[in-house]
Amino acid sequence: MLHLPLRTAYRTAHKLLRVYWRVRRPETHGALAAIWCGGKILVIQTTYRDAVSLPGGYVKRGERPEAAVVREIREEIGVSVDPSRVSHAYHGTKDFEHRKDTLDIFEVEIDERPLLRPNRYELEWARWKDPEEVLAMQRVVPHLREYLEQRAR
Repeated sequence: MLHLPLRTAYRTAHKLLRVYWRVRRPETHGALAAIWCGGKILVIQTTYRDAVSLPGGYVKRGERPEAAVVREIREEIGVSVDPSRVSHAYHGTKDFEHRKDTLDIFEVEIDERPLLRPNRYELEWARWKDPEEVLAMQRVVPHLREYLEQRAR
């Protein structure tokens, strides 16, 4: 029962951030995790954004992007990843949600699918998808789309 108020708080906070971003046009820096297993990638749908993305989030002040990815994987889907298995795969800046959003995507290749324990107030779902299936979706965050298109080439 606690999930509904927390989901509402996330949605409200994100809407307020978008208003702030529209006015301030800030530069943000985040890190996402492209977790691959058997040719499929783990994608997420958050409770506050209508586009599919990857687990990840903001890089905190003084935090290395690799550390942010490992932290976000644990917080969002309840999976611990060995930082030595994380490798940089993408860097890009896009105008997204009224801000200049710079993202690094780090790949993690795993041998078997872990038990996912999604953070239910932040995530609607977490699913394994073929990259082609993700690219065919209408609503995909631009960094993820570009990463998958580059990887397909």
